[in-house]
Amino acid sequence: MSAVYANGANGVNGAGKMFPPPRYSDVPSAITISVADEEGGQLDVEVALDEDIQDDPTELCAILENEKSLTSTWVQVAVAYAKQKKVDVAIDVLSQAIKVFGRARSEERLSILNGLCWLYLLKCREAPRLKSDTTDPSIKTKDVYLQEATSVINDAARISPAHPPLFLARGVLHLLRASTQAPSTTAGPSAITPERAETLKSAAKCFDDALRASGGRNLMAKMGKARVSYSMGRWAEALKGYQNVLESSPDLLDPDPRIGIGCCFWQLGFKDDAAGAWQRSLDLNPKSKIALILLGIYNVHLCSQLPPTHPDFTKFYVKATNDYIMPATKQDNMFPLTCATLGSYFIIRKDWAKVQTVARRAIDLTDVNAIASDGWYQLARKAHTEGNTAEASTCYTKSDQARGGDERGYIPAKFGSAQMNVLMQNYDGAKFRLEKILQQQPTIEAQTLLGTLYAEDVFTAQDNKSSEDKSAELKKALKYLEDVQKAWRDPKKKAVRDQSVLLNLARLWKLRRSHKRTTPKTSKGRRRFKRPCENCYPPQLLNNMGCFHFQAERFARARELFQAALNACVKAATRDETIDTDALVTSISYNLGRCYESENMLDEAKDVYENLLKRHPDYVDARIRLTFIILLTDEGPKAMKDLFNEHEDNIEVRAMYSWYQKKANRSQTQVSGSELNTYKATLTKFDKHDRYSLVGMGNIYLAIARESPRSTEQEKEKRRRNYEKAVEFFNKVLELDPKNAYAAQGVAIALVEEKKDYATAINVFSKVKDTVKDYGVNVNLGHVYIEVKQFSRAIENYEAALSKGRHNDHKILGYLGRAWYQRARAERNNIDHLRTALDYAKQALKLGPTDMHYQFNVAFVQFQIATTINSIPESDRTLQQVEDAKTGLAEAIENLENLAKAERPPFPKNDIISRANMGRNTMAKQLERAYDKQVVYEQENTSKLEQARKLREEEIRRREEAKQEADSAARERKRKIIEEQERIAARDRELMEKRGDEERRRLEDDEDRELRKAERKARGPKQSKRKKKDADSDTEGVASDSDAAESRSRRRRTPASGTEGLSDEERPREKKKRKLARKSEPSGKYKSAEFVDDDSDGDADQPTEDTEKADAQPSSENEGAAAAPRARKGRVVDDEDEDEDDGAAAPKSNGDVAMDEDDEE
Repeated sequence: MSAVYANGANGVNGAGKMFPPPRYSDVPSAITISVADEEGGQLDVEVALDEDIQDDPTELCAILENEKSLTSTWVQVAVAYAKQKKVDVAIDVLSQAIKVFGRARSEERLSILNGLCWLYLLKCREAPRLKSDTTDPSIKTKDVYLQEATSVINDAARISPAHPPLFLARGVLHLLRASTQAPSTTAGPSAITPERAETLKSAAKCFDDALRASGGRNLMAKMGKARVSYSMGRWAEALKGYQNVLESSPDLLDPDPRIGIGCCFWQLGFKDDAAGAWQRSLDLNPKSKIALILLGIYNVHLCSQLPPTHPDFTKFYVKATNDYIMPATKQDNMFPLTCATLGSYFIIRKDWAKVQTVARRAIDLTDVNAIASDGWYQLARKAHTEGNTAEASTCYTKSDQARGGDERGYIPAKFGSAQMNVLMQNYDGAKFRLEKILQQQPTIEAQTLLGTLYAEDVFTAQDNKSSEDKSAELKKALKYLEDVQKAWRDPKKKAVRDQSVLLNLARLWKLRRSHKRTTPKTSKGRRRFKRPCENCYPPQLLNNMGCFHFQAERFARARELFQAALNACVKAATRDETIDTDALVTSISYNLGRCYESENMLDEAKDVYENLLKRHPDYVDARIRLTFIILLTDEGPKAMKDLFNEHEDNIEVRAMYSWYQKKANRSQTQVSGSELNTYKATLTKFDKHDRYSLVGMGNIYLAIARESPRSTEQEKEKRRRNYEKAVEFFNKVLELDPKNAYAAQGVAIALVEEKKDYATAINVFSKVKDTVKDYGVNVNLGHVYIEVKQFSRAIENYEAALSKGRHNDHKILGYLGRAWYQRARAERNNIDHLRTALDYAKQALKLGPTDMHYQFNVAFVQFQIATTINSIPESDRTLQQVEDAKTGLAEAIENLENLAKAERPPFPKNDIISRANMGRNTMAKQLERAYDKQVVYEQENTSKLEQARKLREEEIRRREEAKQEADSAARERKRKIIEEQERIAARDRELMEKRGDEERRRLEDDEDRELRKAERKARGPKQSKRKKKDADSDTEGVASDSDAAESRSRRRRTPASGTEGLSDEERPREKKKRKLARKSEPSGKYKSAEFVDDDSDGDADQPTEDTEKADAQPSSENEGAAAAPRARKGRVVDDEDEDEDDGAAAPKSNGDVAMDEDDEE
């Protein structure tokens, strides 16, 4: 039985006029069901669907089943239970409805299955993700409800796969399934796993099907498509989708597209625009818990951008808490996003019990991975504060993995894991995690902790007096802590200064003796920096700052600071007469002179030193620097001797004198005895721990050992002992100064030359290179790499040595030429490498034209180029290369002949002459033949290339023509196919129209046949009774038949008002009605006796098909005609009744004809 609404449209404040209507707006407060009572009557039962709805639906379901209520009533009851948040009861109601309507029409079963599917999806949103230890075992997880919804959709698909409401349900099902899948572990803001991407694509396809079925008007499908784009990280596309929904339906509030618009703005970085969208949503729906909590998060974000001491920090935080977060909690304290936000609030208040509760709710109830990550992070913070390191580490890891982990993940959780590693003393693991964080996103906290860890390594090694090299750790610590210091200067980051960072930096700078503060690059910046220095800073501080810049090789800035310090000394003397300005001026002036020297401003430096010596003649350091400058002139040796004679007991003077002796005797092949004696005298008479003299002694013994002959065993033994003595001196220096790079380099040289220990030597040289800014280290590294056949790395080090102010060093250029030559030999005489070797050899010869070794090197490489050019095939060389080889060979022969005539040739004279003769007699002729062959080859090759080029062009032209012909043929075929398709389509339409006409005619015939059967059944009893009168006379029988025909016609054309006096049982049954198809042809029925012939009796008994159709067609429903009434049971027709019927036949027949005329009009 049908149910009747008790309260109409159930609109609230005009809500019924909104489109789309609010959720549950079509659920009345009560429905009325007619139930049969004990006396056989009908009893109206009112069933409440509001707050008073029955908790147990058993009785209600029994009533609906017994009274055979419609499916819409069952669904309405289930929705009423869902409205009262009794979704499980609603599921039971629809499950019972499925059993009741198991054999009903497909439309009824589909409506029930569709409602049941949405209820399962609703339960999935509310169900926990996983079962925890404290969860009731009877509670189902999200996966269970997803399986139930999938089963229901499959059942509905078996009935009708193309049922439009199923498309939307299936799309939401895919969305929920995607939310339970693991996030991507690869980097990138929009990276998702292939499985999740496939699920979201399926959801998008379902929403597209729903839109197609609705003609693009399904708002929920549009919302679903926007949500898919959002889940795939396509924020701009999702924003466009939500805005499209809002434009087409501004009154849509549940769900509200403004929430989605705000989330898209947030992801795109427009935080203020996001807040504006959420505020608009809250203005339209003040009870929107989602808008409230999102605005709370926005205000918390504003707080996070400010330091706690900022006056607006408290204002934003109070507003977020009191105006948004707490009202959202009062509306729904089980909403996962609200729980996650509350967790952060309770952490600040240190209410750990509530943190545990809300964080666990956020983890269990959410279908968003980011919210689950926040919940795990809050549990980790709780365990961290309580000292439960293992639990905190586990929760931090889960929080990171919930957002993807590895290259994605959650930066605070990664940092928390690093902190746990520090607490568990796993420092290497902590460093690894922090470096991964900085690769993903530079954060001040990670830089501070990582820099502190490296600094602790350096400090620990220093405290333990460890000999282990910590220069790499020192460099990293300075880098990370200086980055933190730079971040403090950025007003956008609003970082809080940490004093511990400054203390660590001070200790590290002290160790390295270098200050890494940046210098203003622009002149404006220098002036802005210089002005307060000149006006405010004391001279001592300015001098120290200048020293820092000098050690960092920023000489121009150091000079400015020293000059400012001198000016500050004058002002300091006027302010405080007790300051020893003379001492300050002396030290600062010396530093300024050293700056001038480093900038190659030697005249200015000389003036500074001379002025110093005028005031303080006994200032030995200034005298040493002045002597060093004078050494560049012809008066240098005399000044050096005078200095040594006057200050023979000064260690610095002796060191400089030893250096001078070494430079003066560099041209000699043998070691200078005076240099050795000076070192010995310094060590024996003045300071046995003088490190410069010890290193000098080690270098002398290295040179002695290197130049020692080794033809006999005794000579080899003597050579070995000299190396050992050299290493002893170097080791003594390393005992006094473990970080002395020059001593370490000496040890490495001894290892290479004596032990051939190239691996250890490379390691030592590499470390020394990071410490000593001297070209010699790169040269030594290049030598070692040559020995281990790593020619490319050797070339790199030689070039690095050149770049350190040694561009005109012919020795390094010679080393480079040798390295390129050996590289060419290793790569099977690579002609390009040989040419590069020749270029470097010529450069070295240009800088040292009298050196016969360089002359021989050039000639030797030219010989090698000629040999290589002659050996390679014609296809791999060019005519120009052969000509260059011929020219180079001629120059080489001439140079070798000149070398053979020299007094002291670099190699035996006979060998040089033999090589020159070989070049003249053999190689020159070979190159002539190679030249002729190359000329012939290139001429032939040129013609072949020209021919091939023409063939190629012809082939390309032919292919283009063939392609154009194929395109033309394809277009012609396509045109013919389109014409054929249009012709076939036209023929199909014509056939379909004919088939439709035939089908309509067939249906009309069937309907006429059914009507005639019904009429014959209706008049059957009357015909049998009237047969009594047929025996009297034929004429009377004909009249009776005519009357019967008129009576039938009258009954068919009687208006509906003629049945007003009949009861429900006597009222005729309604038939399908339609408009008359044709009116032009006569009906074929005779209306009176005067039109009847003798054979009309037979015609009346067997009417034609057209006559039957015209007689059987009823009037349409719009014209008010009723179907023929049924014959009354048990009625006896006598003669008087027939007379009455005959009397009434004429006027009714006339009226019937008149009505036909009206219809025709």
